[in-house]
Amino acid sequence: MTTGLFITFEGIDGAGKSTQLDYAVNYLRSKEKKVIQTREPGGTPISEKVRNMILETNSPLDSETEVLLMFAARKEHIARVIRPALDSGSIVVCDRFTDATFAYQGGGSGVSSSRIETVEAWVQGDFQPDLTLFFDLPIKIAQRRMGQRKKDRFESEALDFHERVRHAYLERAKKSPERIKVIDSSQTKGQIRELVQAELDRVCT
Repeated sequence: MTTGLFITFEGIDGAGKSTQLDYAVNYLRSKEKKVIQTREPGGTPISEKVRNMILETNSPLDSETEVLLMFAARKEHIARVIRPALDSGSIVVCDRFTDATFAYQGGGSGVSSSRIETVEAWVQGDFQPDLTLFFDLPIKIAQRRMGQRKKDRFESEALDFHERVRHAYLERAKKSPERIKVIDSSQTKGQIRELVQAELDRVCT
C-alpha cells in the first residue's frame, strides 16, 4: 500500500512544462516535503537507455514498437523508483507518464487506445497518478516558443502530429477531470506558478 503522492506533469512540446515542474519540486522541498524528481521515458539506467532508443534514433520506429518500449521502460521505472519512493512516503514528481503514451503514440501516431489500454493494464494494473497537471497551449505558439533549440524525434514532427497530440491530451482531461488539471500556458509564468502552487497545496496538505 502506497503512502506517498504521485504527481505527473504533462504538456505539448513548448508549453513550459519542464520549467513549471522544476518550480513545483523546489516549492515542495521548501515546505520540507521529501520529493523524488524523475522522468519518462527514463528514471532508471535501463529506462534511460530505452529513452535514447526512442527519442534519439535516426531510424524510424513502428508506432506499436514505441508503445511496447515505452511500457517496458515504465515497468522498470515503477518497480525500481516510483513504488519504492511512494512506499517510503515520498512525493514523486514525474515528467510525463502514461498519458503521454496515449497522446503521442495514440493521438499522434495513431495506435488505438484499446491496444495501449491492454498493455497499460498489464504493466500498471489500476496504478495511476494522484494528480496530473497538463500544460496546454495552441500548437503554433508552442512551436514559436521552442525556437531554434535542438529537437528530439517527436518535437521534430509536423504541426498536424502535434495537433493530434494536443487533442488526445484534452480528451483524456475531459474523461478524468478529477485527476487531470488543465493549465493554460498562455498566461504569464507567475500566473501559471500560482495555479501550480494551488494544486500542490490542495493534494499535499
